Amino acid sequence: MKRRFAILLGSLAIVLMGCTAMEGAMTHDEPLVNTYWKLTQVGDATPEAVDNQREAHFVLHTEENRIAGSTGCNHLAGNYRLDNDALHFGPLITTRMACLQGGETEQAFLAALEATATWQIEGQTLTLRDASGTALAHFEAVHLN
Repeated sequence: MKRRFAILLGSLAIVLMGCTAMEGAMTHDEPLVNTYWKLTQVGDATPEAVDNQREAHFVLHTEENRIAGSTGCNHLAGNYRLDNDALHFGPLITTRMACLQGGETEQAFLAALEATATWQIEGQTLTLRDASGTALAHFEAVHLN
């Protein structure tokens, strides 16, 4: 009986260690470039989805260091410079459609991009920071199928 219990306990320990190892292997940092980054927080505000408008997001394309995306109201395009953990955007351009909702998010999003100095990715979350290290905006990686 003791032997069976010891075998059962040993098997359980192996299974648990395997699950923990698999969990660690499945979590990884998303790449900064060529990833769809959905805005989840800008400053203290959480953007809200608005009917008939695209969600605020961006993609950094390696080709010609181009940024493309949406402010939640208007289309966004421009250039970026990436040097290790330093990241700078500009000049940025947007379309000029009038939106009844989302204007505050758009302005805060653009201001955050313009003030960005560094970036950090943990798992599927990107944080943009200013030169003093203050978090400006948070994004979530979205995988498009």
